[in-house]
Amino acid sequence: MTTQDYTRTLRAQLFGIALAIGVTLLSGCASTHSAVKSSGSEDPWIAPTPVLRQRIEDEAARMPWTHGIERVDLIHWFAKVGEPAYPTLLQMVLDPRPDVAGAALAALGATRDSRLVEHLRALPWPAEDQGGDLALERARTLLRLGDWRMMPRLIAGLSDERLMTRALCAQALEEATHERFDFDPRADTEQRAASIAKWEAWWKARSNDALLKEPPKAPPARRADPE
Repeated sequence: MTTQDYTRTLRAQLFGIALAIGVTLLSGCASTHSAVKSSGSEDPWIAPTPVLRQRIEDEAARMPWTHGIERVDLIHWFAKVGEPAYPTLLQMVLDPRPDVAGAALAALGATRDSRLVEHLRALPWPAEDQGGDLALERARTLLRLGDWRMMPRLIAGLSDERLMTRALCAQALEEATHERFDFDPRADTEQRAASIAKWEAWWKARSNDALLKEPPKAPPARRADPE
């Protein structure tokens, strides 16, 4: 056997070993992120591993006592967990504390998983919250998930007297449509009114388009377990 032949054989053997190791690791990941659900479960989501389930419960219990950047980091963590955390987050949306419910909505919206739309719409929504801040957060979440029926609520939010509310509505609208119509939440009332009129005209021209109002159908990729 020549040196060149020996080198080819050695490379082939090393490639085979590496491939075998990769398959083993993938198999281990598949067992860790098992999609098998118990026969009695009605949840359509991937079940978390026992370790992740405990972590989800712990972080959910911690959520009310977080503030500032810590709260933001926790929202991002839940969004990264994705599907295994959905049942917990959907329950947290009904929490009587508006900030906790709002954080759960923010985490669900950050997943961009359009399958959540109908589950969120099926939740009982308190009548007294229909026009409040939490309802606005719900509208932002549904729009981020692809539900264009929330567009009028977000456009109306551009007229809110609070700068932060106007900014959040503008951000959600721009993310969904890639349009801005020169809206600046810090501008004076007259300038904002001109931009809002453009938003209203834009939506009026498109509001009967069923394709715009229906959330996308394709399911997203599964989230990795961030344990």
